[in-house]
Amino acid sequence: MGTISARVPDDLEDELETYLHEERLDRSTAVRKLLAEGLEDWRRDRAIERFEAGEISFSRAAQLADMSVWDFTRLLEERDVTWVGDDHLVDDIDSL
Repeated sequence: MGTISARVPDDLEDELETYLHEERLDRSTAVRKLLAEGLEDWRRDRAIERFEAGEISFSRAAQLADMSVWDFTRLLEERDVTWVGDDHLVDDIDSL
């Protein structure tokens, strides 16, 4: 396991301390948890962006988001993203 060291502004450190207290976590566990959650959100956002731009198919976007196609469908619906259209449908059929 690697080690990451970072300087953070005082207000961010104060917020982290609040999080540690409320979640009853030690600092290392909390930072790992928050980093993992942030990267998961970033991965999903990136998959949606690439899908909307037509760079990748629906199936590939779900894969990049590390989600099942059903869960990815729900995520798109939650974010009000149109995911069924002529261009996406043809790409997905071709990928099958």
